[in-house]
Amino acid sequence: MEFLYTLVGKISSFVWGPWVIGFLVGTGIFLSVRVKFIQFTHLGYALRLGLSRKSKADEAGDISHFGALMTALAATVGTGNIVGVATAVILGGPGAVFWMWVTAIFGMATKYGEAVLAIKYRVTDSSGNMAGGPMYFLEKGLNLKWLGILFAIFGVMASFGIGNMTQSNSVAGNVMGSFHVAPWISGLIMAVFTGVVILGGVKSIAKASSVIVPLMAILYVFVGLIVLVMNLSLIPPALGLIFSEAFSMKAGLGGLIGATIRYGVARGVFSNEAGLGSAPIAAAAAKTDHPCRQALVSMTGTFLDTIIVCSVNGLVLVMAGLSNHVDFGGLKAISEATPGYASTLTSQSFNMFLPAFGGLVVTISLIFFAYSTILGWSYYGERCLYYLTESKTASFLYRLIFAIFVFIGAVAKLSLAWDISDIFNGAMAIPNLIGLLGLSGVIVSQTKDFFDRIYSKELAAKKRKAAAARG
Repeated sequence: MEFLYTLVGKISSFVWGPWVIGFLVGTGIFLSVRVKFIQFTHLGYALRLGLSRKSKADEAGDISHFGALMTALAATVGTGNIVGVATAVILGGPGAVFWMWVTAIFGMATKYGEAVLAIKYRVTDSSGNMAGGPMYFLEKGLNLKWLGILFAIFGVMASFGIGNMTQSNSVAGNVMGSFHVAPWISGLIMAVFTGVVILGGVKSIAKASSVIVPLMAILYVFVGLIVLVMNLSLIPPALGLIFSEAFSMKAGLGGLIGATIRYGVARGVFSNEAGLGSAPIAAAAAKTDHPCRQALVSMTGTFLDTIIVCSVNGLVLVMAGLSNHVDFGGLKAISEATPGYASTLTSQSFNMFLPAFGGLVVTISLIFFAYSTILGWSYYGERCLYYLTESKTASFLYRLIFAIFVFIGAVAKLSLAWDISDIFNGAMAIPNLIGLLGLSGVIVSQTKDFFDRIYSKELAAKKRKAAAARG
């Protein structure tokens, strides 16, 4: 086991070494420049599209813009927001929060590009459902089917790690600690509810996600904002610590990329999945008249996930540490020995400011966040498997096996789970980023077409309507 721990740790360090971090952030910067920083210029428009616009009945696709956004958010707003942020702060220090923000800002352009290509190259499968994602644009756009196959294999494997066992294991541990419920009971309940929803396919997943994700995200952020408002005096020193440590020698700016940047970027990607290639699989199912319309909606997922939810969580953690004079670096050994400690730290931080109630909200949020992530990733893994097999029988068996692994994850000791999840995250990202860079010209041309041909007309019509209303 010691050898296995060492091996997995070395592979994880290699996969999330300077070259992959540079590849991820560099691709985001490159795409941001090529699409003229669309994440800043059209964020408001994108949010209105995703949260209020209803897709037309005659638009190609299986689910609405909102449904696709919620399915993607179901997979991203999960333990990454609670456990991932806490782990980043413990292992990388408060400065890791800053690098999560950087990853998210440029990751919005990455996620935009992923969705453009996913819809541009999507196909209709044998069941009449839309199928798309990196495996399809790598094959059809770059003629690199072998790379698409590689991505799909990594995607299936990752779905059982990041999207399944780590989620159910975190829930079982927290429920055991908060309510003294045996892990096998939590696992069985989650497995049954997972099976009931995912057997209904993407429409069932989108319907469930459209209810769970908004309610729990709003509740969690609302409670977090209460903590921030009640402790306004702690916000400036917390922000000061985040920024000062982000550029300290620990961050690695004096040499190779260090723990602060590494864990900030790695956990940022674990949380929002920008560059990972998973979210465009959900985007490909959306009803839309143009790839860029859904791409704008997909882009907002990173904003909502990291800039909003993770920021609130990160600030509360750092503020709690300041109040208790906590040396986050001193918590590293505890976190590595007890994988569930990160979520416990989050509960303790909320409890410190809102006794009893704060920790309860974290536990309940973790349950629903993790459950929604399991639902979203079941769809990703199934679509990857379908690409490899084109078999409806294989897809059905996958759903059953996936539900069983939810139970296994809850009762198993997953000491290596987070490092293994990091490995498959990085493995998925590499072929996806190659596709984004190789097809960046397509992303630019599609963007120009949308804004010149569609957006400009909508804007002009809006101005005429406003002028008419004024008299």
